Amino acid sequence: MTFIRQSRIVNRLLRRFPEDAFDLLAPILEPIDLPAKHSLVLPHKPIEHVCFLESGLASMVAESADGKSVEIRHIEGIAGYPVLLGVDRTPNSVFMQVPGHGLQVATENFLPILEHVEVRQLLLRYVHTCELQLAHTALAAAKFNMHQRLARWLLMCHDRLDGNDLALTHEFLALMLGVRRAGVTDELHILEGMHAIKSTRGNVRILNRDMLIEIAGGCYGVPEQEYDRLIENSPQPSTLPVHLNGIRHHHTF
Repeated sequence: MTFIRQSRIVNRLLRRFPEDAFDLLAPILEPIDLPAKHSLVLPHKPIEHVCFLESGLASMVAESADGKSVEIRHIEGIAGYPVLLGVDRTPNSVFMQVPGHGLQVATENFLPILEHVEVRQLLLRYVHTCELQLAHTALAAAKFNMHQRLARWLLMCHDRLDGNDLALTHEFLALMLGVRRAGVTDELHILEGMHAIKSTRGNVRILNRDMLIEIAGGCYGVPEQEYDRLIENSPQPSTLPVHLNGIRHHHTF
């Protein structure tokens, strides 16, 4: 059995576990490769594992009864988090959009860790930030135009992936925005015309992050600031690496 050191953990949520709680969890964490399209949560099926993402990008997707679907949020901390609220399944699905790897643990073995008061408080704060991100996704859809919403999603992906090249397909971007692929192409051209990005087949390069933030306006930033306040700036158990879950340290979750 390989012992996983907390000082080597990239996942920001796990890095903030109290040391005694992490020591209980470490022996049952299983490293797992997460290829693109790998399912982490299946709709209406028992959540048998929770997974702390170390790299890559996962999407939570809502689907209507007649098969229409849209991405409602990125998963950056823990996939399967409904179990934190005593829920054993959900109508939503979670799967990998950009490949990576994570640390997986069986739900039945993870739930006893929640008896630790500080862990429970940390994870409930995390759930609050998830709800806030969902709220701002609804706000963006109702009150902001398409290229502002696209700028927001690209910023959120940029926050969670290494480097300025984002391996995002038009299919994925259409799922994020809830539009047809042709509409995505038009919106990417708008952002390219502003010299914020460079889009090629299966890749979006961020050229000017500050420009994207300006374009996104008020639909980006509030959930990220709340995550920093409640999670990122919480006391750390030890000196840890700067690299954050494929996530930049300047802000975001």
